[in-house]
Amino acid sequence: MELRHLRYFIAVAEAKNFTKASQRLRVAQPALGRQVNDLEEALGVKLLERSPRGASLTVAGEAFLAEARAVLLRLEEAERVVRAFATGERGEVHLGYAPSLTVELLPRILHAYQNEAPGVRVILHDLSTGEMLRELMEGRLQVALMVQLAERLPKSLVFEELCRYPTCVAMPREHRLAAGKWAPLEEVAHERLVVYGVEEYPEYHQMLAALFQTVGKKPTIGESHDSATSLIAAVEARRGVAIVPSSLSCLAGARLKVLPLRPAPPPLVVGMAYRHRELSPACQRFVKLVRSLPTAKAAPRAIG
Repeated sequence: MELRHLRYFIAVAEAKNFTKASQRLRVAQPALGRQVNDLEEALGVKLLERSPRGASLTVAGEAFLAEARAVLLRLEEAERVVRAFATGERGEVHLGYAPSLTVELLPRILHAYQNEAPGVRVILHDLSTGEMLRELMEGRLQVALMVQLAERLPKSLVFEELCRYPTCVAMPREHRLAAGKWAPLEEVAHERLVVYGVEEYPEYHQMLAALFQTVGKKPTIGESHDSATSLIAAVEARRGVAIVPSSLSCLAGARLKVLPLRPAPPPLVVGMAYRHRELSPACQRFVKLVRSLPTAKAAPRAIG
C-alpha cells in the first residue's frame, strides 16, 4: 500500500464516480481503476460497489475513508512541522547569559525574537562566563550573551560585539562618595571590595587587577559572591563597594548608587558567542535577529 492508493481511493469515494475522479486527479481512468483494485487486494476487503451509475462505499469503505483522510492529514502536518524546523520557525535555542550584563539587553532580544519566531522555545541558562564557554564547546548551549574576554576564544567560537557598558562603582546610598556624579578611582582604591568569585569569573578579577594597577594599588577584596543578586545585597548591607558595569543599576534600582569612575576605565564589551558551523536553523535566525537589533548596537549611557 502506498500513499497514492489512499489519494486515489479518497478521490473516487468523494466523487462517487471513477470518471470524475480521474479528471480531478488527471489520471487515466483505467490506471485509476487498477490502483483502487490493488488497494482492495492489499487489504483483502471490498471498499467500493461499482455500477454503471458510479461507485458507492461499502461499510468497510466508509470506515477506511475516515482512516485514509486521517493518515493524509497527519502526513500534511508532519510536512509542515519538518518545514518549520528547516526554516527556523520551530525548534529550541539554549541561551546562556549573565544577569548583571544582560539585564537591559536580554528582555529586548527575547521580545523581538518572540515576535519573529513564536514557535521557537528559548531556554535560558544563568551561568558564569567559564560555564558558558564550557557549555558552548560541549554543545549544550547554542548562543551565549557574555563579556568579551581578554584572551582569544577557541577557533570554533565566534564573538560578536553588541554593546558597551561603562565600568562603574556600586555603593550604599549613604556612602561618603554617593553624593557626587562620579567616583575618583584613587578614592575607590581604598575601599573594601565585594566581588564575584574568582573561579567562576576569572576575567572579572583580571579586570580588577588591571584597573587598580593604574593607581598603583592592589584591590582589597572583602568577600566573594556567585551572583549579581547576592553581590547587590552585600553592598546594600555596607559590606563593601563593587566594581560593576553600569547595567547593574537596572537590577539594583534605588537600593544602590551606581557611579561612573574617573578616570574612565575601558568599558565592558558585551556580545554573543556561538559555534558558527553548528547552528540549527532556529539558532541561525536568532543570531541574525540579535545582530540586526538597533538596541544591540547602541552604547548605553553612563549612570550618574
